[in-house]
Amino acid sequence: MIVDVVVAAGGKGRRLGGAVPKQWLSIGDRTIFERSVAACAASPRVRGIVVVVPDGDVEHARALAVGAAGVKLLRVVAGGARRQDSVAAGVAALPGDADVVLVHDAARPFVTGAIIGRVIDAAARDGAAIAGARVHDTVKHVARDGSQCWIDGTIARDDLALAQTPQGFRRDVLGVLLPLMMSPTDVTDEAALAERAGYRVHVVEGHADNVKITTEDDLARARRLLGGDSAEQAVGAIRIGLGYDSHRFADDRRLVVGGVQVPDARGLAGHSDGDAVCHAVTDAVLGAAGLGDVGGLFPDTDPAWKDADSLVLLRDAFSRVAAAGWHLGNLDVVVICHRPKIGPIAGPMRASLAEALGSTPDRISVKGKTPEGTSAIEDAMIVHAVALLDRG
Repeated sequence: MIVDVVVAAGGKGRRLGGAVPKQWLSIGDRTIFERSVAACAASPRVRGIVVVVPDGDVEHARALAVGAAGVKLLRVVAGGARRQDSVAAGVAALPGDADVVLVHDAARPFVTGAIIGRVIDAAARDGAAIAGARVHDTVKHVARDGSQCWIDGTIARDDLALAQTPQGFRRDVLGVLLPLMMSPTDVTDEAALAERAGYRVHVVEGHADNVKITTEDDLARARRLLGGDSAEQAVGAIRIGLGYDSHRFADDRRLVVGGVQVPDARGLAGHSDGDAVCHAVTDAVLGAAGLGDVGGLFPDTDPAWKDADSLVLLRDAFSRVAAAGWHLGNLDVVVICHRPKIGPIAGPMRASLAEALGSTPDRISVKGKTPEGTSAIEDAMIVHAVALLDRG
């Protein structure tokens, strides 16, 4: 299933009251916009992302979006006067082959992969779906009399949900909604258009932390949610990830190890170029950042990754890690094989890996070991990698 996302960042953020649109404000070391784009890009189920921003902010947004989305960024386009105009512009910029399209507010930087996955599944099955948060407070309907408010009734909260994003739509449903987006009637979200068109919109479980930053109080809450107390910051400032990969040697394959091509040597079997070092390092950095694994991002069932350069895949994976605010502290790699001899190519491997990880060779160690007569791995290469990430 092909899933693309439109990240709607076309508003001016007037309700926040600042001179700068809210999507360009920072929480922690990154903007709200970057965090929202990176959260969508981190889902292994998302193929590509189109970002919609105010006219005049396209180049600024592109520079931020490239770092946040990596190779998943498809386009950055200018939005319109209304939200629905901006979403329509984003949808028009998407490739036409997506099975499901999600629309996500750039003002919701804390959306999780689990929420995104639930919306994708429900939209694919039912045509239209949104994330919704449960209402825990008792809800009163009020009547107004001048400046005074009076309770006019109590609403059953079990029948209510607070609409969130992403909101997802099968492509055939989206085709029906597009003309409605261009109508003069304003709506506050895409689900309202689906309702108007007669679709039943499935509501999946969202989360209270998937907050939309609209007011100063929302911004303060988001900063608290991200930062926590000093003890939490100290614990969360360092992450460690373990990566592992193994490949058998195969004839008629070129040998690439850590991005370094070794001449006159049997290569490694695999769907991509078989670079076991890059695969192990990719898993190590993704694992440390909590962003999945190489198989989830680049599955061997996808022909797009056939014979792919694993150094390019590592670079893309680490762009997601960096977008989540992490830097490489250091990397330790152990390569177990009879051939090639790792010592002579360790230096070029360190340089190659450092470039892909936005680091320097002095932070990377590469060591070669032999199987010492272990017959099970005589004709294979096994790689272990440990990565330490920090907030820099």
